[in-house]
Amino acid sequence: MLLRILLCALSLAVAGGAAAQTYRWVDKDGKVRYGDTPPPGVDARRLSGPSAPPAPSAAPDASAKDAKGGPLTPAEREQEFQKRRLEAQKAEQKAAAAAKDQEIKAENCRRARESLATLEGGRRILRTNAQGEQYYLEDDARAAETQRAQQAVQDWCN
Repeated sequence: MLLRILLCALSLAVAGGAAAQTYRWVDKDGKVRYGDTPPPGVDARRLSGPSAPPAPSAAPDASAKDAKGGPLTPAEREQEFQKRRLEAQKAEQKAAAAAKDQEIKAENCRRARESLATLEGGRRILRTNAQGEQYYLEDDARAAETQRAQQAVQDWCN
């Protein structure tokens, strides 16, 4: 994703220079001049193509050569491409898993805080036992539940 954004920004920067117009004219001393805007009253000719000589191509990097120092074959390049693609997919999956874990942690933190707020709120807590009978939480049980809720807040929210 970052690579796509970088490529878009680079293409926009290059496109701006390509859209510029270049003019050629001869000044009053007889010297040939180049510029993006000619002086008024001078017979200037608009040039097509780049005004600057093309930049020298970058030297091929070490990854484009095999162990013998020669260029990679198409099969080797395809293999390198597949390797990089697989690494990118693994990194993307790892990032997605980390985001999902963070989301789960945030949800558990929210629930732990709600539980603690309920227990510390002072209202009576009604529970249901295994036989389906309802009962109010006693003070010692409430203190134990509050302790567990505080521990859950520490575990999930820090």
